[in-house]
Amino acid sequence: QVELVKSGGRLVLTGGSLRLDCVASGRSFNKYPLAWFRQAPGKERQFVAGIIWSGISTYDSDSLKGRFTITRDNAKNTVYLQMNNLTPEDTAVYYCAATVGDSWNWWYVGDYQYWGQGTQVTVSS
Repeated sequence: QVELVKSGGRLVLTGGSLRLDCVASGRSFNKYPLAWFRQAPGKERQFVAGIIWSGISTYDSDSLKGRFTITRDNAKNTVYLQMNNLTPEDTAVYYCAATVGDSWNWWYVGDYQYWGQGTQVTVSS
């Protein structure tokens, strides 16, 4: 059984930092793209950042790129999301995801076959 298990979500103050970890088990994702999405209350799940096996990353926007950093450790089958200078607009449930397809669109939820269970990040002012 393939699982993506996340940790790190919690309540933080505006301007604070947080790191989310997502550990995969059941199969190796070393050669496949991994991503982070988030879903705020009443909104659709949205792409945050993605990273391919070599470490090359993609971010949804320049503003996120300046505050968030996605990395991966292939030896540990783990993807990380370091989030700095958090604001209340970053409050959401965060999901890690993996795709094993031959092609993918980072932003398209349907291209990901594996999802973590979601972890709540709340940024308080």
